[in-house]
Amino acid sequence: MGGWARFRRNRLALLGLVLVVVLGLTAVLAPWIAPYDPARQSLVEKRARPGAKYVLGADEFGRDILSRVIYGTRVALLVGVLSALIALAGGLVLGMTAGFAGGWLDATLMRAVEILLAFPYLLLALAIVAALGPGALNTTIAVGIWGIPAVTRIVRGAVLALRETEYVGAARALGAPGRDLLRRHIAPNILPGLIVYATLFMANAILLEAALSFLGLGVQPPTASWGLMVSTGRDVLLVAPHVATVPGLAIMVAVLAFNLVGDGLRDALDPRMRGST
Repeated sequence: MGGWARFRRNRLALLGLVLVVVLGLTAVLAPWIAPYDPARQSLVEKRARPGAKYVLGADEFGRDILSRVIYGTRVALLVGVLSALIALAGGLVLGMTAGFAGGWLDATLMRAVEILLAFPYLLLALAIVAALGPGALNTTIAVGIWGIPAVTRIVRGAVLALRETEYVGAARALGAPGRDLLRRHIAPNILPGLIVYATLFMANAILLEAALSFLGLGVQPPTASWGLMVSTGRDVLLVAPHVATVPGLAIMVAVLAFNLVGDGLRDALDPRMRGST
């Protein structure tokens, strides 16, 4: 049974895929589907309850929460996708170099990676974004750099296992250069696992961006960010709970969607399941 067929049989994975597609369309079509300008303020309507005019209510500045959640999807997906690409690119290069070269280079790279992995993930991300400065772009770079050590370790382990296989040994015996071994025999066997990890990483990246924005080190106002919306809404949680809970639910749905897709891809691409029906 093919990978797509196994994926389709997983109803939770299909649900996650539908949610991801909806999020993507929401981000692309935000200017057309948002009922109001996300930066439009109306102080006389601040903290307005959900109703006919504001479907999900208004925040502390009278801005439409629905419009800001829609535009916040753009930030969440931008950070999730681009940071995943940064993490995968950096981790792939470092991991393949360490795993294939071995020796002192492998030892040096992996000791550096282990030092970074020893830091609590949020503390490491805070240190990086504090050095780069706040903002959407710097947050994306910081989250991507935060993900490089874990990807490096995963790739290195896969390379160490693959370089000892018979077909790689046969190609080496036939005189294939190291570059061809990596490109033709090792990299294609690593990519399926990296695709699964990238999907799961996007969920963590969205959550980390929300945490950084919540702390004031991520996306800066007036840009709509789910984490920033939760941060500003916590002060009025008792009198206007919808200000913080709505973007909080958006974060939950996005993280859940990518986790469901990642779990489905992991099951579908698992080589041990390719012979199952």
